[in-house]
Amino acid sequence: MKHHFTAVLEIIGINPFVFIPNEILKRLFSAYGKNKGHIPVCGTINKNHYQQTLLRYKGEWRLYINTTMLKDSPKRIGEKISVEIEIDTSERTISAHPKLTKALNENQSAKVVFEQLAPSKQKEIIKYISFLKSEKSIDENIEKAIGFLLGKNRLIGRDKP
Repeated sequence: MKHHFTAVLEIIGINPFVFIPNEILKRLFSAYGKNKGHIPVCGTINKNHYQQTLLRYKGEWRLYINTTMLKDSPKRIGEKISVEIEIDTSERTISAHPKLTKALNENQSAKVVFEQLAPSKQKEIIKYISFLKSEKSIDENIEKAIGFLLGKNRLIGRDKP
């Protein structure tokens, strides 16, 4: 079920967001069957489609608004926006890039470490590599990922696994 509301775009740190009205939050929780963790949502912002995850931070549920969802969102703080939101039931799995799979299969030590990571950390690496555009960038970052898994360097701002 789609829910509509207007909200003022706010910011915490460098992250633009809106608060979701309590009545709509209750309906979303009921539709999703829980009120904890990450809650997948989708909808529109000013009639532009988005797919996002609701997060609770410092006791408050927020819908973070990135520049894909709303052009120039960090520059639009204080602006009133129109939001449509509903639970997102679409599949959100991301397959590992074939080159990452090949590199892990060729380096069993790195593969063992990767498989021992929490699923969220595995997904973070897979997602990072999958969204790179150029082959050069993909190759360089897969090499960094393997080095990271072997404890040789940092990746995505993280120290050794």
